[in-house]
Amino acid sequence: MLNENVKKVLKESMWDLATCADNEPNVVPVAFKDVTDDGKLLVGDVFLETTLKNIRENGGKIAISAYSAENLEGYQIKGTASYVTEGEVVATFKAMVEKMFNGAATAKGAPVFIRAWRSLFWKITTHKFHSY
Repeated sequence: MLNENVKKVLKESMWDLATCADNEPNVVPVAFKDVTDDGKLLVGDVFLETTLKNIRENGGKIAISAYSAENLEGYQIKGTASYVTEGEVVATFKAMVEKMFNGAATAKGAPVFIRAWRSLFWKITTHKFHSY
């Protein structure tokens, strides 16, 4: 279960969604996303062809990172995703995407991040710069 600090950062920031298949990593920025009350992470499928291919080929393993530039707090969450193509979640993302793109694009489905097996927290407290 995600604590309230993690949910807050996830709701207020962009995400980076990472997948891998055939030893080829892939990472994409995610703007169409949500966190459910029970801690599921949802991503709208707009341009996720490689991401979905990797999810199918690697048993659904993904990683998501998000951070707050305001307070330098961030999280990396690893877990397993499944893909849905119908239902309330997909309808919500379709409406959101169609509104933003004035009907020129739509969400095809939603990878639903169901189970997190590890969460990593980081907070930057000092900056040190070195020149070489």
